[in-house]
Amino acid sequence: MSEHPVSPPVAESDLEKTRRYLPWVVAVALFMQQLDGTIVNTAVPTMAESLGVASLALKSVLTSYTIAIAVLIPLSGWLADKFGTKRVFAFAVAVFTLGSLACGLSVNLPMLVASRVLQGIGAAFMMPVGRIALLKTFPKSGILRAMNFVIIPALLGPLLGPLTGGLIVHWLPWRVIFLINIPIGLLGLWLVKKHMPDHRGAVADPLDARGFILFGAGIALLSWVLEIFGEHRMETGWVAGLAAISLGLIGAYFVHARKSANPLLPVDLFRVRTFRVSVVGGFLTRLGISGMPFLLPLLYQLGMGFSPWQAGLLVMPQALAAIGMKLAVQRIMGHFGHKRVLLCNTVLIGLMIAAFSQVGPGTPVWVILIFSILQGSVSALQFTAMNSLAYADTTDEQASDASTVASTGQQLAISFGIAFASLVTAWFLGGIDRTNPAQLVPALHKAYLLLGGVTVASSAMFLTLRRADGDNVSGHGQIKEVVEA
Repeated sequence: MSEHPVSPPVAESDLEKTRRYLPWVVAVALFMQQLDGTIVNTAVPTMAESLGVASLALKSVLTSYTIAIAVLIPLSGWLADKFGTKRVFAFAVAVFTLGSLACGLSVNLPMLVASRVLQGIGAAFMMPVGRIALLKTFPKSGILRAMNFVIIPALLGPLLGPLTGGLIVHWLPWRVIFLINIPIGLLGLWLVKKHMPDHRGAVADPLDARGFILFGAGIALLSWVLEIFGEHRMETGWVAGLAAISLGLIGAYFVHARKSANPLLPVDLFRVRTFRVSVVGGFLTRLGISGMPFLLPLLYQLGMGFSPWQAGLLVMPQALAAIGMKLAVQRIMGHFGHKRVLLCNTVLIGLMIAAFSQVGPGTPVWVILIFSILQGSVSALQFTAMNSLAYADTTDEQASDASTVASTGQQLAISFGIAFASLVTAWFLGGIDRTNPAQLVPALHKAYLLLGGVTVASSAMFLTLRRADGDNVSGHGQIKEVVEA
């Protein structure tokens, strides 16, 4: 990828106009993506019944989407440098919209999975390219504020998704949950045409095809192995062999990347300590968090007997709390700094995940709502802290590469988190009746405890941070300096 990204010259008034509307362009696309994800999670039990498969088996509808994103995200920076952020972002929104239409027309599980892959192709480029556009449009001191602005409207997706999905599958065919993306996608295309800047690299480096094949094949194979292992469709020896091959492919990519002049994912970015901690620590933390949207609908609907729309209402407070936290996150980050926030907040997230092991039939609704509010608050703070830390010490020339690597890590964590949550739940279930709440709920409780423990353990990664890390992004320390002055 080019090390000298340039943009067409723009007048100061045009730059101000771009900075005013660009966050909205990115937010609309992210809203559509987040709405789709949360609607699908809520509708999983109903979709499984309609398609005649077990609810845990329907994780392929979720993982196929996230695997497609994880495999293709590494191309986003190269495509943005070569073809420009405007063209690639428009392509991403259009493909995601077409994928949504295909999902709505699906009549069986294989067709739905294939359509979700098409959605994933579009989603793979939306947020990374949108983030590249933000990084190249705003100064570093304004990145946290711009990203915060983007996330707040996008959180309306998780806010509206669970309830909307529940109401749709209660009153309408479940396919409607995908079709509502079409008008949103058309609005997004109009906004891209009007307000998306066309940043691109001065020189487009050749595509690292060998690196793409090694990395993409390794990630796709590893994700598939995790899925079939959870369903015990293959002997352990074969699973272990395929897992070894997938890890070998990923390892071969890292060897290749160190020798390549223009690697697909530049591993030398991990020499930047704050970037390394953000991506690696964020990956470990997201493993636990990412499994919750898949497991909670199973607990509420299959384990506790709530209808889809009631389960959606129980999830909504998470998004409301996240929006509230986003309004206060800049002040929190400025007061405590990245290290203290990430250390303490990661532990809190793990404890909140584990707390859902106490939720079951007979649990008062107000207790569930409190748990949801707390989980939404700490998760929102965590994501903002990890995302902003990644760009604290990277240069403007590294914007495309840093966004691509960070986005790849995030999507891998989401994909593996869903697979890991399903795997451990299936493991705890064993051969028992998965439709019997008396047997399903204890297995889910054990899964929550394990996911919570993994999340708490991931806080150790943030011990390597220094107290001043990320201060140029969060503004931490500046308040004290002003007071002392």
